[in-house]
Amino acid sequence: MRFLGVCILFLMTTLSRADSVVLGGGCFWCLEASYRLLPGVTQVTSGYSGGHIDNPTYKQVCAGTTGHAEVVKVDFDPGQVSLEKVLDLFWVMHDPTQVDRQGNDVGPQYRSIILYANESQKKAAESSIAEAQKEWDTPIVTQLVPLQKFWPAEDYHQEYFKNNPTQGYCAAVVRPKVKKVEKYLKEKKD
Repeated sequence: MRFLGVCILFLMTTLSRADSVVLGGGCFWCLEASYRLLPGVTQVTSGYSGGHIDNPTYKQVCAGTTGHAEVVKVDFDPGQVSLEKVLDLFWVMHDPTQVDRQGNDVGPQYRSIILYANESQKKAAESSIAEAQKEWDTPIVTQLVPLQKFWPAEDYHQEYFKNNPTQGYCAAVVRPKVKKVEKYLKEKKD
């Protein structure tokens, strides 16, 4: 019986250490592939959030009329990586000064957005935005809004870069961002 109690306590401690944040900064394939490189991240799920319709599809979101952005839900172990470090990487992956676009991906679905789940995340995001602004000559336009609902994207979008590394967009857009993140993480580690 004591063993069972120890197991339950271990599970409760482990489960309580999980956290997540929802972020958007262009195509979710780029963010998803990049966040998978960050030690302490346990899962990354591509999806949609910030809009006004339930259960949106990729086709609907790409039309730009749902209000949703392409986002990722980043699950992480705060015992291994802090929310601040998760947010630091966010500024490396995309240009937060572009309104409703990232490079050639244009539309409100590609906007820079942080969707916070609680006041603690909101404060961390506000601090992160202020710190990141020091690195940019033009104003950061990243939206900071409360998370209402996260809708996972269709299965074929999950781990898209890993499953389709030679696909044109992956080779031309995702791979260079992943390489940039790899370099950043290596420099931070050294």
